Amino acid sequence: MTSSFNERIDRRHSDSEKWHKYGNQDILPLWVADTDFRSPECVINALKQRVEHGIFGYGITPPELIDLVIARMAERYQWKIESDWLVFLPGVISGLNLSVRAFTESHQGTIAPTPVYPPFRSAAKLANRTQLNAQLRLENQRWVMDLLALEMQMTGNEKLLMLCNPQNPGGTVYRREELESQLRFAQRHDLIVCSDEIHCDLILEPGLKHIPFASLSEDAAQRSVTLMSPSKTFNIAGLGASLAIIPNPELRRRFMQQRKGVVPPVDILAYVAATAAWRDGQPWLDKQLAYLRGTRDLLTAEINAMSGLTLSAPEATYLAWIDASQLNVASPALFFERHGLGFSPGRDFGDDAFVRFNFGCPRDMINEALKRMRNAVSLMNR
Repeated sequence: MTSSFNERIDRRHSDSEKWHKYGNQDILPLWVADTDFRSPECVINALKQRVEHGIFGYGITPPELIDLVIARMAERYQWKIESDWLVFLPGVISGLNLSVRAFTESHQGTIAPTPVYPPFRSAAKLANRTQLNAQLRLENQRWVMDLLALEMQMTGNEKLLMLCNPQNPGGTVYRREELESQLRFAQRHDLIVCSDEIHCDLILEPGLKHIPFASLSEDAAQRSVTLMSPSKTFNIAGLGASLAIIPNPELRRRFMQQRKGVVPPVDILAYVAATAAWRDGQPWLDKQLAYLRGTRDLLTAEINAMSGLTLSAPEATYLAWIDASQLNVASPALFFERHGLGFSPGRDFGDDAFVRFNFGCPRDMINEALKRMRNAVSLMNR
């Protein structure tokens, strides 16, 4: 199975947004967060079987999927949830936007870490809400929130704290004591919490475990919305199956009210893929994690050996947040693009001195990317 992750599948002439961006240019697309790995056979076979049925009318949420989610939360996190807490969505981004609109008024603001996944920033902007940025700082090679500095910025108008765990783009897996500090902060300021946990199954660091924010306590559950999805884990993002877990009935009502007439139901094939992935995909996932772990270790060693670049090894995700501030170029993303590397610009996440490297791809592509990076950096040092 490991060899399947080495398989180079040609996506250049497919409908892939990732590969379409650069067309026929000799630029490796290492940006948007989908992988170049074939999805698990269990997912592909389930989709084939459903397509063979031949009728694709309006669907319902599969009861089996609901049961799988409930069992998954209990087995993995010792978090007992109920079926009526679940709101299925066609994507986590819609959950971020609905949370901003449901839980803040026009005069109220949001709080989000920075750097962070761009839809955190745009969700506030699109809803005409202010946003305080909670600066992440590098501490023991981990990107963590500086809550003390954030406390000093508070105006009293903030209502929604938006968390990202595991953190995108930094790859941090927050420990229990760190999450409890975030909870105490939310309690002090009477904040609702939207926690994006889409990368929770992609833990790379041995011995670490994901802890859902809402599982900390009853208070945490009652003030929070948890967003999850199998999409990143099993490379089914284009199918769009995600969910919000909202224990508080009033928060759930407000969330669903904002959804009406705006956010469509989940596609029936997305439901099929999600059910198969969470039911039968663990053996494939275990092998993917081992492969990604090896790639992460390779990248960390190689990039830190390049003059002007540093990388703190991500504890989770398949995303490397690379500090290029010492290269002394106006835009690291454009610099690398000129050398055949299509990274995500750090500017989109809140820091233009960085680039984000999506390493969810076959090892030969990684080695080619590293070769191009070494060549680009060596030209700077001549």
